[in-house]
Amino acid sequence: MQTPFDLPEPTAGARAHSAHLAALIHERISAAGGWIDFADYMDLALYAPGLGYYSAGATKLGAAGDFVTAPEISPLFARCLARAIAPVLQALPGADILELGGGSGALAAGLIPALARLGALPRRYRMLEVSADLGERQRALLGAQAGPQWPALEWLEALPGEAFRGVVIANEVADALPVSRFTIRDGAVQALGVGARSGGFAWAARPADPGLAAAVASRLPDGASAFAEGYTSEISRRLPAWIAALSATLGEGALVLCDYGMTRREYYHPQRVQGTLTCHYRHRAHDDPFRHPGLQDITAWVDFTAVAEAAVAGGLAVAGYATQAHFLLDAGLGQELAGAGHPLPPRLAQQARTLLLPGEMGERFKVMALSRGALAPGGFGFRDLRHSL
Repeated sequence: MQTPFDLPEPTAGARAHSAHLAALIHERISAAGGWIDFADYMDLALYAPGLGYYSAGATKLGAAGDFVTAPEISPLFARCLARAIAPVLQALPGADILELGGGSGALAAGLIPALARLGALPRRYRMLEVSADLGERQRALLGAQAGPQWPALEWLEALPGEAFRGVVIANEVADALPVSRFTIRDGAVQALGVGARSGGFAWAARPADPGLAAAVASRLPDGASAFAEGYTSEISRRLPAWIAALSATLGEGALVLCDYGMTRREYYHPQRVQGTLTCHYRHRAHDDPFRHPGLQDITAWVDFTAVAEAAVAGGLAVAGYATQAHFLLDAGLGQELAGAGHPLPPRLAQQARTLLLPGEMGERFKVMALSRGALAPGGFGFRDLRHSL
C-alpha cells in the first residue's frame, strides 16, 4: 500500500477546510477526556455537517476525484444489475427502487434505461443520499437524461416510513459505515482509538469496553489469545443496526448489496494482521486515516457473514452471495458484450476486464441479495457462495 508521503498536496483552500475539521475533532477528543473510539473519528471525518468528506463539496468520484465505482467504470454493471432485478420488479406491479448513497448518479442513469428495455421500470426511483453535494450532482445528471417514460425521481433524507415494495440497492455503502479498531496485546483485546498530538492525531490503545470485547470475541474463532501479539483489525458495530433498519423498511422485495468484502472466516484470518482499513485520496490508496481529514475517503471491507446474520435476525432470507465476476456473468454480461458488435470495442473490453478480473474488481467485490417473500434477484446461478458464510 502506498505511504501517505506519496500523496499529492492539497490546495490552500482544501488545507484550510481540513484544518477546520481537525479543530472540531480535537474539540471532541478534549471533551471526551483525550480519547475517542475510532468509529467516532471516522464518523466526523466522513459525515461532520459541512466539513466531513461526504458532507462537503469536493469532487469524490471519477477522474477528478479520489476513486471510481463500478457504475462509473462501465455501463455494463448497470445493465447486468437491471437483468438481475427485473424479475422482482415485474412480479411486483407498482414497485419502487430505492438506491442508498447514489454517488454521481451513474448507476441510476444506466439502470433506468436498461430496465425500460426489459419492460421492468419501477413506479418511482428513490434516492437516499446523505451528501447534499452528491444529491445535487445526481439531480443534474438524471434531470438532463430523464425522458417522458422515466419513473418519478425522488430524493429522501431518511428511509421511507411506510413498508417499501421493490428493490433496495446499496452499491459501496456498507464499507463507509464507521468502524471500531482493535488490537491484541498480551492476549487481550485493546480498543485502538484516537488521541490528539501536536499538529494532528495518533492511534491510542486502551482496554476494550465490554461491548467491543464481546463483539470481537464473537468474531475471533479461537479467542484473542490465539492471535499474534499486535494483530489489528476492525469491526463495524453499526452494521447490524443498519441492516435491521433496512430489514424493517423492506415490506416485500429484495435488497442488493455490492461491496468489497469477504466472509468472517476470511476477514479475521490470523494472517490478516493489519485488517482492511483503507483511505483513498486522488486515486491513491494508503493506510493513514489521520492525513488530511475531510479530504479523503476512509473505508473498511465488509464482513458479509455479519450482514447475513443481521438480515436473518430481521426476518430476511439470504437469497444469494457471489463474487462480482460470477454475479455479472450469470446476470448476462456475455449477452451485453455480444450485442456490442464484433470485434468488441477495445474500451468496452477493458471495462469488462476491470469488472471481472480477480486482480481488479472481480473477486474483491461481492454481491449479496436479501429478500422478503418468494422474490429474489438473479445473478447467483453461476456460483452461489452462501455455503461459505
